[in-house]
This record gives sequence, structure tokens and C-alpha cells, in this order.
Amino acid sequence: MKKVFGMMMALLMVLSLAACGETAETSEPESTTEVSGETEVSEAESTDTSDETFVIGICQLVQHPALDAATQGFEDAVTEALGDRVTFDLQNASGDASTCGTIVNGFVSSNVDLILANATSPLQAAASATSEIPILGTSVTDYATALEIDNWTGTVGGNISGASDLAPLDQQAAMIQELFPDAENIGLLYCSAEANSQFQVDQITGLLEAMGYTCTPFAFTDSNDVAAVTQTACDSSDVIYIPTDNTAASNTEAIANVVLPAKVPVVAGEEGLCKGCGVVTLTIDYYELGRTTGEMAVQILTGEADISTMPIQYAPNVTKEYNAANCAALGITVPEGYTAIEE
Repeated sequence: MKKVFGMMMALLMVLSLAACGETAETSEPESTTEVSGETEVSEAESTDTSDETFVIGICQLVQHPALDAATQGFEDAVTEALGDRVTFDLQNASGDASTCGTIVNGFVSSNVDLILANATSPLQAAASATSEIPILGTSVTDYATALEIDNWTGTVGGNISGASDLAPLDQQAAMIQELFPDAENIGLLYCSAEANSQFQVDQITGLLEAMGYTCTPFAFTDSNDVAAVTQTACDSSDVIYIPTDNTAASNTEAIANVVLPAKVPVVAGEEGLCKGCGVVTLTIDYYELGRTTGEMAVQILTGEADISTMPIQYAPNVTKEYNAANCAALGITVPEGYTAIEE
């Protein structure tokens, strides 16, 4: 009996120890599952960026209809995509290149999420100010000229891309030939401080000279000598061509006060210039150009695109337009295919 009782006690002790072992083994995975679950929730929360907000700094060189339209198109496109998640800090440089530098340096100090450079001088200032913050240009004619890029491939690279307002210069030269086949001397009026204006003048000079015209450049430095240089151009020109020049666009009244009394027609590079002082233009839609740039901004901010690989975009359509009042004043009959500029 003593032997039987001893064996039963030993068996009970073994069973008790086995039960304790099972409890310890089963409780440990439960603790691991809880920790794992908490980690997964934390990771899911960390990748949720739907509530992220953005600040875009906009530096516009000067106020005139073309640049205003581009800024508006940009803001509309971005707002439609991001709603109240985006805030715009719009600042105008009043035509001064050094002020562009002050503005964009302020954007860099504030660490904005993206910079819109509306025109060439703001683009150059932004490129000098930061290599980290994404920069989109708009209303910039030629990025290779503006940024001194050799072997242009269509993509700036780094932290810069954007949209160009260049209308085909060969078609503009053909427009001059179409309307003024008997003219001999073409004056090229532009601001010497604007690199993209110089680019257009150089390009169209070769095209016009190939057509048999004599071309003479007339460069003004700023708004203070616009009228005087315009008068000099009128004295020796049958027709004046003005490229997409921001200083000229903000001084169309001063130019009109010279060219209209002198009876010298102006062929302009865009609608705003033509409306102010010209007779005809081959123009793009600056509002749509701004929208194109805004769509690029949305892709960059949301991570859908890498700005370093985004090629420069161009306006898909150009339109032949005429200024009915100025054409009538100068006795110019416009052929079919031109649309009157709305007053």
C-alpha cells in the first residue's frame, strides 16, 4: 500500500508540472499578438497623408494680363485638386529682378512646399535661391536660355521644371510676310534685361532675313525709355515686332501713344500686347498654360511625379488674332483665319 500511495503522489506531481508548462507556453503568444497588432496600427497611421497641407509661394514678375491669367490658371488647377489643403503666398515683384530675389529668398526661409516662378526673372532668382524646394516656371519662353543650359534635351532636371509660353516663331514670321509683303524694314522692339526676349529676337531675325526683310533691333532698358526707343524704331521701320516681353506688356499704352500716330503697325508675340498696342498676334492661352503648370504642381506635391524627370510643357494651341480698332485706324485689312480680340 505504501508503494501504491507513493506512485500516485509522484504521478500527481508530474501532471501538475505539465499543466503549469502549458499555461506558460500559451500565455506568451497572446502577448506577442497584442504587440504585433499595435505595431501594425501604428504603421498604417504613419503612411496616411490624406490630411497633409501645402504652402506654395508664387513670385510674379509684374502685373499684366498674360501673367495674371497664368497665375489664375495655376491657382484654379491646384485648388480644384487639393481644395483647402493648399495655401498660396502670391507676391509681385513690380518688374524688378532684384525684388524677385528678395521674394524667393523669403519663400526659402519659410520652407514653402513649392515655388511658382511666373516669368523668367523669378525663375532665375528661384534657381539661385534653392536646389531643394521644387520650382515650376510658367510664362517662360526658353528654359535653356533662362538657365544657361547647354545641350538642351527638353528637361531641366534637379528641382526645376515648368511650362513655356513660346508660340512658334516661324509662324509669327510667316504672319508678318502674309500681312506686310511689301515692307522692307522690320524693327524688333524689346527689353534688353529680359533674356527670353533676346532669344526670340535672335531667332525671328534669321527667319525674317531669309524672307528678304532687313531687321534692326531696338532695345530699351526699362519703362523709363520705352517711349523714346519706340519713337526711334518708328522712324526707321515699316513694321515693328514685339516678342513676349513683360516690360513691353506692362507699357503698352506708352508704346501705342507712339506707334499709332506714326502709322507703324505692331505685330505682337501675345494677346495682351496686341490688345494694348498691336494689330495682329499669334498667341497662346495663358490661363490654360497656368492650368498646365498647376497640374504639374499637384503631381509633385502628392508624390505622383518626380520633378527632376518632368519635361517642359508647351501650350497645345495657338490662335491668330487681330485688334480691330488698331487695324481700322491704320487701314489694315486682315485676311480670313484671324479672330478679333474681345474688348
